[in-house]
Amino acid sequence: MATIEHSEIVNAAPERVFELLRRVEDFADYSDLIRSIDTLGDNHYRWHVRAVGMDWAFEVAVTEIQAPYVLAWESLSGVKNQGRYQLREVPEGTQVSLTLSYEIGNRLMEKAVNKAAKPLVGKVSRQILERVEARLNA
Repeated sequence: MATIEHSEIVNAAPERVFELLRRVEDFADYSDLIRSIDTLGDNHYRWHVRAVGMDWAFEVAVTEIQAPYVLAWESLSGVKNQGRYQLREVPEGTQVSLTLSYEIGNRLMEKAVNKAAKPLVGKVSRQILERVEARLNA
């Protein structure tokens, strides 16, 4: 599995940041690459993403919630992935660290995706956190 990490500081308390990150269905409002997220109930969601010139769909389950410090998930279908947001209070607000691991079964496709994945995940993570911060400061 390939792993990508990204970290940013959001100028707000961990409780406020976590409150917005916990609303997984709102992530489509936070990134241009996330087309939509369907709520399936019981902390399950179907994501529709447009990346690397392709449409991707996968179902995820939230696997760990430790408010206001940890939100983790793993895929149940589609692109095999798992992720974890770790929040930590810092003098400037909240450091939000994302760790995302993924695996694509097709070797040719995996090679193309691996090349684009790190900057792409960094872009999506930055967009999400910038828009979360903007919403908190609105």
